[in-house]
Amino acid sequence: MGFLTKKKEKKEIEPQYYNIPVINVQAYNYKVYHMSKLEKVLTFLVGFVAGAFVGYLFYGGLGKDQYGNATMVTYVCNVVISGLVGLIAGKMILPIRNKQIVENQKKKLRMQFRDMLEAVSTSLGAGNNVMNSFQSSLHDLSVQYDPDAYILQELRIILNGLENNMQIEDLLENFGERSGIDDIKSFANVFRICYRKGGNIRDTMRSTYDIISDKMNINEQIDTVVAGSKMDQNIMIVLPIVLIGVIKMMSPDFAANFATVTGVLSTTFAILIFVGAYFVGKSILNIKV
Repeated sequence: MGFLTKKKEKKEIEPQYYNIPVINVQAYNYKVYHMSKLEKVLTFLVGFVAGAFVGYLFYGGLGKDQYGNATMVTYVCNVVISGLVGLIAGKMILPIRNKQIVENQKKKLRMQFRDMLEAVSTSLGAGNNVMNSFQSSLHDLSVQYDPDAYILQELRIILNGLENNMQIEDLLENFGERSGIDDIKSFANVFRICYRKGGNIRDTMRSTYDIISDKMNINEQIDTVVAGSKMDQNIMIVLPIVLIGVIKMMSPDFAANFATVTGVLSTTFAILIFVGAYFVGKSILNIKV
């Protein structure tokens, strides 16, 4: 990653921050997100509680005697099965939640980067040089975003590097690598060529801005179209749980069939189908431009 050195690198896991030696700044790595211990515990607990509830709802009541009374085996099975399902759910929810956070921070960064391109290209069109244009964009975006916004942090790193005689194309390339966003990487590569070959930087930024804006508009239209399907998918996942709960509350005699060998096998098979269908449906609805 060019002039970057990793901060506290552990094995093959990407660090949350990279160090830029010349200016001694910790630059954020948007491709990963390392949860704090508290975040991990809270996320795991949410998954565990939800999983334990579903496990008890689907598998509770096993081992009753011939009169339908709970035995010691029933209580042990309730605790063990609920605990196991809860542990599995807790383990599964951690990477899912982590991926959601990474996708959200990339989405925010992409939107903010688009605004930065517009501000810089406007300043370049007014006759300012590249450094002054980035400084102007920092001032303009400071009005629009909070002080800790991703793009403001990146602009401060770029300007700090320029003040310490670092090459702007290296700074932008570093930004692109850390972002994990193809549009930013492509812009950094094109900027390097144009800047060194004397190309039109303003037109390059304007073209990149138009491309990113078009892609974001298309993504928004796709999200609008598939929003109903995503809602249907979520309902279909929750519906079996609700139905089982209603059956067990309204008809205990019929619900006793779930505690038989056939009932347990059928329930397990159905759960596997619904879980598989959820991930397949999520993959189909995850349309990227």
